[in-house]
Amino acid sequence: MDRVFDYLINEVKLQNDDIIVIGCSGGPDSMALMHVLEKIREKKKLLLICAHVNHNVRKESKQEEQFLKEYCEQHNIIFEAMTIEKYGDDNFHNESRKIRYQFFEELINKYQANYLMTAHHGDDLIETILMRIVRGSTLKGYSGFEKRVDKFNYSLIRPLIFVTKDVLLTFDKENNIPFVVDSSNFKNKYTRNRYRMEVLPFLKKEDPMVHEKFMKFSDILIEYNNYLNKELAKKINNIYHDDVIDINKFLSEDYLIQKKIMFYILENKYTDDLNQINMNHVSNIIKLMQSKRPNGIINLPGNYKAMKEYNILKITQDIEYINDYEIELNECVELPNRHYIKFVKDENNNDNNVCRLLSQEISLPLYVRTRHLGDKMLLKKINGTKKLKDIFIDAKIAKDLRDSWPVVIDSKGNILWIPGIKKSKFSKQKDETYDIILKYN
Repeated sequence: MDRVFDYLINEVKLQNDDIIVIGCSGGPDSMALMHVLEKIREKKKLLLICAHVNHNVRKESKQEEQFLKEYCEQHNIIFEAMTIEKYGDDNFHNESRKIRYQFFEELINKYQANYLMTAHHGDDLIETILMRIVRGSTLKGYSGFEKRVDKFNYSLIRPLIFVTKDVLLTFDKENNIPFVVDSSNFKNKYTRNRYRMEVLPFLKKEDPMVHEKFMKFSDILIEYNNYLNKELAKKINNIYHDDVIDINKFLSEDYLIQKKIMFYILENKYTDDLNQINMNHVSNIIKLMQSKRPNGIINLPGNYKAMKEYNILKITQDIEYINDYEIELNECVELPNRHYIKFVKDENNNDNNVCRLLSQEISLPLYVRTRHLGDKMLLKKINGTKKLKDIFIDAKIAKDLRDSWPVVIDSKGNILWIPGIKKSKFSKQKDETYDIILKYN
């Protein structure tokens, strides 16, 4: 476990007043991680938030939540929990993971946390890589997962990646760390459990340190993937922008580049859900673009669609379920379209992704919502109002995106800004007086 402590102190460089959300089930792995951070807290002033999700599928779940709550009360750790009341028809593990990480991000925004830490360890990395090799994935997918992923406003850290499950169990025993055991981890009906119970013992018999070989394998793939992405970025803007692919330009590239472009686009759509996409999806999308048919649709996992319309192909998500929302703006808000609106202290850009306001001229707090029927915005240049419908048409925003596009308003309902598209008369130039800066990205 020395490697874990060294990584957090000397590589992550945890500082006084860092705020950390810890994804914790109460099992041996996450309780070991909690203990590690408690030990570091003895030397550095850390604020620890335990984030627990009750998946509500086992009778022991409520008792495990109570166990964790009492532990946090005794160890001066903030305890936050949520219960999944209902599941849809989606894959259970994919659906629960989405709900879990949505909860984590809500807590990150609530506490303005620097880090989210999870207890994924070396054995988890082996299982993930093997499962994706067997199922098929992308170059990034085959790498499993990274020990650090820098998000927009926080970093996701997996500090236990250096050690195995056996090391964690020994660490728990030596330090008298209590934990609960999830009985579902031993059921063969789950794919990951079969790899854990049948494949890993064989690999560890061949080489007890096999997890280090898999970590090197993962690092190499990540390194190559990052390099290819840098090279791809030089040409992709000429082929793909605003979720639209120019089919003629795309098909003029070598087939290997075509595949990499499609994987690059899908990886950015699915982020950490790479197990949902594979080569079949990419091949089908490319075949659609090669087809002589002027129009066509391919349904993808997660309510995404690839839609061909003559010489363009759009990758969009069916977001009917979020076509009506209103959210109060705080320091940083993640929108249903996976973009963010953030209050910033300074910004050099003056494009439509930045809006400067004077609080005396508007009514606080500010909100972001979807458009309403008959919405109009006051504009400076025309010294009057213009319908949002006409603004969207002028900006050539696709019809299927307009109903969910964010609109920033004040408490009186004045439309201040359509992020990425248009600013109102309330928006200020850099050389004018303002005390609020909003950024959309």
